[in-house]
Amino acid sequence: MSDLQSGVAATGTGVRSRPRAVLPALCLTQITSWGIVYYAFPVLNPAVTADTGWSAGATTAAFSAALVVSAIAGIYVGRVLDHRGPRTVMTAGSALAGLSLLVIAAAPNLAVFFAGWLLAGAAMAAIFYQPAFAALTRWWAPDHIRALTIVTLAGGLASTVFAPLTAILADHMSWRATYVVLAGILAVLTVPAHALALKAPWPPAPPSPPHVTGGHEQIVRSRAFGMLAVTFTLSAFAMYAVVISLVPLLIERGYTTTQAAWALGLGGAGQTLGRTLYATLARHLGVTARTVTLIALGALTTAALAAAAGPYALLIAISVLAGVIRGNLTLLQATAITDRWGTTHYGRLSGLLGAPAHAAAALAPFAGALLAVPLGGYGPLFALLAAISMAAALTAPLTGITERGPVLPKLRRSDK
Repeated sequence: MSDLQSGVAATGTGVRSRPRAVLPALCLTQITSWGIVYYAFPVLNPAVTADTGWSAGATTAAFSAALVVSAIAGIYVGRVLDHRGPRTVMTAGSALAGLSLLVIAAAPNLAVFFAGWLLAGAAMAAIFYQPAFAALTRWWAPDHIRALTIVTLAGGLASTVFAPLTAILADHMSWRATYVVLAGILAVLTVPAHALALKAPWPPAPPSPPHVTGGHEQIVRSRAFGMLAVTFTLSAFAMYAVVISLVPLLIERGYTTTQAAWALGLGGAGQTLGRTLYATLARHLGVTARTVTLIALGALTTAALAAAAGPYALLIAISVLAGVIRGNLTLLQATAITDRWGTTHYGRLSGLLGAPAHAAAALAPFAGALLAVPLGGYGPLFALLAAISMAAALTAPLTGITERGPVLPKLRRSDK
């Protein structure tokens, strides 16, 4: 094991500090939180606009505003997580999420609808991946990749479970009543799960690994951290714009809406597959090489979608491969801090690192739709997004610190 590997692995808290209920509880709450607060919206939005007369652009803007608020609130949430742990943050966030959905359901006008989504944005920062990743990183390190993979695999089922459920509810009741029912499901499943499963003592922050000098302020001011933020922001913008724009790209090329939806859905299946491969990739590539490789591959799949008009089977294959890359990128971002600077300031640093990337992801759908018009269609848009991804790959080599290999502990015999 290299010196850097030994140093970061030494920041782990040990197997004995892992409360057993945490991992299954977070799997449940991530499926429920993402499924209800995030994935229910695209299912219900057509009914919202049809019932209220509000434009789809206005209601989608409210949802995007929530994502921007989540990115900003995540900075504060990260600080609290480092010092107090996830229990209070995630329990309060679950309660706030339920309340925000009730405000949205009761909204008499667009202003209140916006207010409800702004509350939901604050709740997202406290219940989505960031606090779950912080909990698992502190309790599970140095074996945190395994735990993070399990939770992200569970989170990937959120749309599979709750998009159909939301549609079924909406077929039998109004969108307002549907949101009330979903708010009740969210409260019943996530509030007690967070309150009870996360009550174990929060381990003290481990010391920084030997190669890290100074506090978190010095890390934030470092070239590696700044370039990592730039890299992830460019990559996130391109990645989320590609996801949202894939269906209109294929429709523009003459495929049916159903065919386009299948391409998008199978890409989501590829994303789940990709997450199962990340630990193997991490064992064979150092952190900087891993970052460059994954982002460059993402750029290549986007360029392939820009260039290939068919056949349909080829487009499906590219979409699945793009999904595999996206799945790996999720875990790349989750482990970016620990791979470079250990777990000492994970919550604070991940909040600061994720804020611009999450904001870019929130704005990407609007920007993509706006850019497609002056660029002359979605094909040229995908070419531009590929260039943005490649720019991220070019900045990725500057995100490294002194390293001699992937920052992973060797498996103990009992782990094999």
